[in-house]
Amino acid sequence: MNKMGTIIGFTFKNKVKTKSFMVTTIVLALLITIGLNIPYFITLFNGGPIGGGSSTNPVKIGLLSTGQTEVAEKLETYSSAQGNEAYHFVSDASKDEAALKADVESELLDGYLKFEPVAGQDFPQPVLYSSEDISPQVIAPIEAALQIVKLDVVVKDTLTAEQKQLISTPVKLTEQSLDSSQSGAAAESEGTMSGINYIVVYLLIILLFTSTMMTGNMIASEITAEKSSRIMEILITSVSPLSQMFGKIIGIFMVGLLQIGIFGAVVAGNMLLPHNRDVLSDFNMNLSDVNVAVIVYGLIFYILGYFLYAVMFAAIGSMVSRTEELGQAVLPITMLSLVSFYIAIFSIATPNILLLKVASFIPFTSPTAILVRIGAGVAPTWQIWTSLAILVVSIMIFGWLAAKIYRTGVLMYGKRPTFKELFKAMKAYKI
Repeated sequence: MNKMGTIIGFTFKNKVKTKSFMVTTIVLALLITIGLNIPYFITLFNGGPIGGGSSTNPVKIGLLSTGQTEVAEKLETYSSAQGNEAYHFVSDASKDEAALKADVESELLDGYLKFEPVAGQDFPQPVLYSSEDISPQVIAPIEAALQIVKLDVVVKDTLTAEQKQLISTPVKLTEQSLDSSQSGAAAESEGTMSGINYIVVYLLIILLFTSTMMTGNMIASEITAEKSSRIMEILITSVSPLSQMFGKIIGIFMVGLLQIGIFGAVVAGNMLLPHNRDVLSDFNMNLSDVNVAVIVYGLIFYILGYFLYAVMFAAIGSMVSRTEELGQAVLPITMLSLVSFYIAIFSIATPNILLLKVASFIPFTSPTAILVRIGAGVAPTWQIWTSLAILVVSIMIFGWLAAKIYRTGVLMYGKRPTFKELFKAMKAYKI
């Protein structure tokens, strides 16, 4: 056990100190930071958040009420009642169009709204004048408000307030399952995933795939490099092959966790910046709405998924004598990982399909498939624990098999051994 601890520590320190690890970590951290702050950088290059609209810097729009006082008053009243902090109307009956245009040019206003009469119609044509483009996130609620005002102006007192409210309320289609075992409330909410949880699940799937591929190839390449340089012949005399294999797997796993921790800190730090919190609020997203179960199960399935693929990468690496052959040798494992990734990504919008249910119980695809279903809230607890049990048993089986292959393969040089030669050599060793 002490020797395995030595190998874990040596592998971890050796990988962390390499220039490739440092450069990759720094570059990816910078790319994540830039990606999360792109909207803010765009507003800076545009000379500030004009037209963007936020609670700290709302878009100021003047109202030209000449000839359309009733429409302007109703629009201002309704918008104020809605409490949208991305914009607010500035009404001044004493100002004509020339004065409002001057205010826009002097940046006192971001634009002004004019109501132009339309022949044969009771409602005017609203036109928004501005020096710069106004964000669609501001335009959309203004259009919705104008639609309500139009209804009120056109029908006047023909309809009651309740009837007007009913007409203006969008029709929402809800799904109801015919499965009698589900309650009405559960069936209605089945398959829904909040925006923030959608993003978390999406990022966890990408993280699991990229981390597994990076660390898996790292394990295989290090074993192959040691074998091709004949260092393995020296190591095998002092440390058992089993300790070597699991020492490298755990050591590189710690390297992966360190890198994930760094990226997680970078993401959290950027998301807590004031301008990024405003972006989340604009999309009605709140970090407090994140499903804790997704994070907890995501971490558990990440660890188990890593070890399942890691033991296979280690076994493949031990059978290859030259690093030039490694890419072709690990191709089947790479394809398995890609299948797992694509099943989850393309099914994230439909988490209750049969394919995803079946994939939740296949050890190679379950870490990502079950995560999508957990995020959508359609995975019963017994299915989650069954998937975990199958994954743990699979790790034990493939770990035992990989240990036998590793012990045999590290001392087999020359051409890659056939399955018959490998099986014959494995029978001579007992784990």
